Amino acid sequence: MLAARNRVRSSADFSHTVRSGARSGRRNVVLYAVPNPAAPTRVGFIVSKAVGNAVTRNLVKRRLREAAAQSLAENPTGLDIVVRALPPAAAASWAQLSADYAGALCACLNKLSRQDPHR
Repeated sequence: MLAARNRVRSSADFSHTVRSGARSGRRNVVLYAVPNPAAPTRVGFIVSKAVGNAVTRNLVKRRLREAAAQSLAENPTGLDIVVRALPPAAAASWAQLSADYAGALCACLNKLSRQDPHR
């Protein structure tokens, strides 16, 4: 479970991250990341009805939340992350979702480090 301080909550923060952040897509997820050096790392999730029914969406969200919690140890401060689950995520295993999340996060961090050499 993510602590309240580690969650993106407002629609303005979601919009800012999606519109101005680095983006990386995988088969099951699209991840957006934007630097926020003054705050702890925050993560938000977008899981639409295209993914499946409520049970399926909640399962996908729980799995992505756990992957995000594991990545917080490596990046405890300085990022806002939004994860958009794609429809194939409904049939993906925990290992596939976790690998897609980690790969997309790594790609976004690489893009951000190229933009900001101090990172």
